[in-house]
Amino acid sequence: MAGKTKPPDTPPLAPPPAPPQIASNDAAKTTSSSTTRAVRGASLLILLQVASRAVTFIANQALLRFLTAQLLGVSAQLEVYYLSVLFFARESLRVAIQRQDTSSLQGKGRNAQAAVNLGYVSLALGVPLAGAFGWLYLHSVSAGTQAATPRLALALWVYACAAVVELVSEPAFVVMQARLQFGTRAAAEAVATFLRCAVTLGATAAAGQQLGVLPFALGQLSYGVGLLGVYAWRGAGLARAEGFSLLPRRILSKGGDDFALGAYLYRPTLQLASSMMAQSVVKHLLTQGDTFLVSALSTPTAQGVYALANNYGGLAARLVFQPVEESSRSYFSRLLAAPSASVADPAGVDRNKAATAAAAAAAAAAAADLQALLKAYALLSVVVTTVGPTAAPLLLSLVAGPRWADSGAGACLAAYMWYIPLLAANGVAEAFVASVASEAEVHRQSAWMGAFSLGFAGAGFVLLRVLDMGAVGLVVANAINMLCRIAWCAVFISRYFRRAGAPLDLLGGVMPKPIAVAAAVVTSQLVKRVITSSADSPLPGARQAIGDLVRVALVALPFVAVLLLSERQFLLSSYRSLRGRREKAS
Repeated sequence: MAGKTKPPDTPPLAPPPAPPQIASNDAAKTTSSSTTRAVRGASLLILLQVASRAVTFIANQALLRFLTAQLLGVSAQLEVYYLSVLFFARESLRVAIQRQDTSSLQGKGRNAQAAVNLGYVSLALGVPLAGAFGWLYLHSVSAGTQAATPRLALALWVYACAAVVELVSEPAFVVMQARLQFGTRAAAEAVATFLRCAVTLGATAAAGQQLGVLPFALGQLSYGVGLLGVYAWRGAGLARAEGFSLLPRRILSKGGDDFALGAYLYRPTLQLASSMMAQSVVKHLLTQGDTFLVSALSTPTAQGVYALANNYGGLAARLVFQPVEESSRSYFSRLLAAPSASVADPAGVDRNKAATAAAAAAAAAAAADLQALLKAYALLSVVVTTVGPTAAPLLLSLVAGPRWADSGAGACLAAYMWYIPLLAANGVAEAFVASVASEAEVHRQSAWMGAFSLGFAGAGFVLLRVLDMGAVGLVVANAINMLCRIAWCAVFISRYFRRAGAPLDLLGGVMPKPIAVAAAVVTSQLVKRVITSSADSPLPGARQAIGDLVRVALVALPFVAVLLLSERQFLLSSYRSLRGRREKAS
């Protein structure tokens, strides 16, 4: 995988002198270019997620015929193990690489080599983490679960191998991400998703429940192999073009200076990543805390019910919110990068005023874009919470069958519809915070998130053990925790833009018009009455569910029309803005 051209070993270079002036139109062009590429990247990732989730959805429907709720619950636990290894190994480094300025390393090749070398840090962390977390899981799972799940230990270690294989592709991934090569990521994830679905479904269909959760592990391993193959192939081509290697290489002639550690690792990025590690740990515990909590307080069968509802309810989060969150983090990091200190050029022209004006313009653009994104999420959330709690259980009975719908997954999925808007708002808010927060602010956020995690655990205990609300109680506990995180981010964002001279109206500028909210309340009540009136229908289950969904859609149409008319000005302005950016890109 190494490139043919090795970057020359040169002594450390001082940061390059700045140009005589920072022209405001140049800053505007840079901002427009970053915005356009971020928007195009988000669109591509959303299309990728839609296609990959469609394939995964079809495969999962076939898998449900062979699985019990207990096996589905255990597979959810193993997936959390796998995601935990990846998260702790690479998350803080990914964020630090996106935020860190490597201008002291002149040349594309050296910048790329610095990112590649840091990618191997993730691999070095991932191997021991996979072993340690695997040992902890095997010693914490109950004997009854082990006895009821064939080949559990083997499946766990296959998941560990899958995590390591995926981390091998990290050096190429970070370079592609830095170069905004979204097409490569789309191709890699498409190939990997197809392989995972084919292997999982094939193994399950061939052996049924005899292999336990091993088919899921084999599918995940094939996913990692698919990612590695595409990233290695495309990364090798980029390495040859820019003169770096996909293997670790020196970025400086000698180590121990202010910029590099051991001449291989860019020291400022490592320091930023280490400072963000504590926040990453807390964030992951909160993100996957629902699975940890349900594992401790409920049976594997209840875990399977929650996992099914979470998979269906989280489709919107994985299809739309996650790609937008990742693109937003990259966009805001570039747009709001700290300007260099004011210096005078040889002609004595002071750049301070121009730099201040450029920073103010970037802050104003960021405030407008963040408010527009939150507004779009708010409009989508009104539709979801108006129709979703009634329509979701009906859809579940159609796609998963009455056996799963009667298990409590329908009620859990209905509650999840109220949780989706909180996922959307929190994702983009935390993406912005991660883009601009200083080291001290990151530590402060970590402390608050730790306090929120304790509140989440307390709420979960009361709702699951005391009130015995089951999976629905877990959704409520997650919603309480998410509200706390959103409130903290809202305070941070308001203070940030107030200091930047671009105040942001997070309430009045985001909430839908009162007439749309009133229409939503009326429509939700009408939808419930329509479904209640058809409860005694003599039609078979599937035909009745289809009829109920048609009636829900007919009742919801006037509400959607009211929403579009009341927000037509915002929708038209957003459409014109996106169209203008695409025309500039072309």
